[in-house]
Amino acid sequence: MIARIWKGQTKVEHADEYTDFMKRRAIPDYNQTEGFIKLTFLRRMDQDYAYFDLLTFWDNIEVIKNFAGEDYEKAKYYPEDKNYLVDFPEKVVHYEVFAE
Repeated sequence: MIARIWKGQTKVEHADEYTDFMKRRAIPDYNQTEGFIKLTFLRRMDQDYAYFDLLTFWDNIEVIKNFAGEDYEKAKYYPEDKNYLVDFPEKVVHYEVFAE
């Protein structure tokens, strides 16, 4: 199993709206990909920003390529992300899961 980790950030005033967007748009997209196992979405806030960490779990790298494209280390963004995110990290990180 492979874990894929993405990090993003919004202004604190957009935190709830972005959370709702991710529930409506991104999570169903992940769920439709064969070989997707599960996800954990984390959020924390300070006075100015909301920080999001998205951990997704996949059967293997080939499955991730079906979701993210051949350059699977490149972060996948939706057109609507430009309405919320303050930066767009180019890369995600992958780990082999060897125990749960």
